[in-house]
Amino acid sequence: MAEELTLARPYAEAVFKLACERGSLDSWSDTLDFMSAVASDPDMARLIGNPKLTTDQLADIFRSVGQGRLDADGDHLVAVLVDNGRLPLLPQIKELYKHLKEEHEGVLDAAVSSAFPLSDEQRDTLVRDLEKRFSRRVKASVVVDPDLIGGVKVVLGDVVIDASVRAQLEQMAAALKR
Repeated sequence: MAEELTLARPYAEAVFKLACERGSLDSWSDTLDFMSAVASDPDMARLIGNPKLTTDQLADIFRSVGQGRLDADGDHLVAVLVDNGRLPLLPQIKELYKHLKEEHEGVLDAAVSSAFPLSDEQRDTLVRDLEKRFSRRVKASVVVDPDLIGGVKVVLGDVVIDASVRAQLEQMAAALKR
């Protein structure tokens, strides 16, 4: 996975740079979502791995699926990815682009784990508190993790805020062992 991200990064950065120059960040998000879905389709994956297809044939097939959904820049990206054998990297390119775009727009992704389902009001309060603390817009995804016993755990990039009962119990156990 790390190798795929390393290979995908230059493509994502190039697309991001182009999108910034042309003021088309959102349209490139849509284009990459579409292209990633096409590349991830099992039938397309078989075609991508078919050694009998030339690069031109594969690019034409990929473009034909998108009839009208790809502009000239999208067509060019398809050609470059096909020529370099990187078409299967489109899902990683899409994700890296998304992170670059969110960083550019000042958005932080927060992975929130909660011992119990959060109400909309609790979720909104948590997001507001995180936005105030980090002075950036926060986009939170919440999952329920009963192993936490109570409280929440928030991961924002390299920052982890663990306010779970489980973490507090582990801290007490460590303190008692000293």
